[in-house]
Amino acid sequence: MEKVAFISGANRGIGFETSKKLAQTGVKVILGSRDLDKGKDALEKLKSNGIEADLVKYDAFDPNAPQKVFDHVSNKYEKLDILINNAGVLLTGNLFVTNSSTVSDKDIKDTFQTNLFSVIALTQKLLPLIKKSDAGRIVNVSTILSSLTLHSAKDSPISPAKEFAYNASKTALNAFTIHLANELKDTNIKVNSGHPGWVKTELGGPNAPIEVEDSYKTSLRLATLDDDGPSGGLFHEEEILPW
Repeated sequence: MEKVAFISGANRGIGFETSKKLAQTGVKVILGSRDLDKGKDALEKLKSNGIEADLVKYDAFDPNAPQKVFDHVSNKYEKLDILINNAGVLLTGNLFVTNSSTVSDKDIKDTFQTNLFSVIALTQKLLPLIKKSDAGRIVNVSTILSSLTLHSAKDSPISPAKEFAYNASKTALNAFTIHLANELKDTNIKVNSGHPGWVKTELGGPNAPIEVEDSYKTSLRLATLDDDGPSGGLFHEEEILPW
């Protein structure tokens, strides 16, 4: 039976490239897009590459969104093999700030809503469908900037990037990865966090060294792990990153 994947924030950037590459492996991909018109544009782009994908409206601020995705997947496919929690926000638009003492309460709450709370709600809702898969895979798109070890290290390579709300939300997302992976350790489901690299997206900015077209590699690897693959880790491609 054909494998089925749902990817949030899939109409552009890393999510779109991951959708394209995953579909090229023979997986039926369902794009999650907050804006349906932009989602339809993404479908047309995939179609021009010979890929027939599916589309569901997914808005991280809609409390009914997880149920809507569940209903669509359950009614049409009856199971889900791959969940890639890709949607994320950086509300300040600048990774290279130090703003722990000035970040607003609203920015923190809105960032955590998209980057953490909605991910937990969606994953919990879809988990019964993932449990129907022969090899369920959950990928939480994180960042190297989530690493407390690297942030606190002497001569830290990520020291300039101290945008608090974004970094902290991804650190918390990693905690969800660890806890869920432990809970599911005796099942056929693997749960991992992935750092795609510093990518030239709207979030990453124009100075990032990785082109959008090459941003799919970590998510694709974690979504297609073999049975003996890892679970409960933070990775960039095959490199293990410290928590």
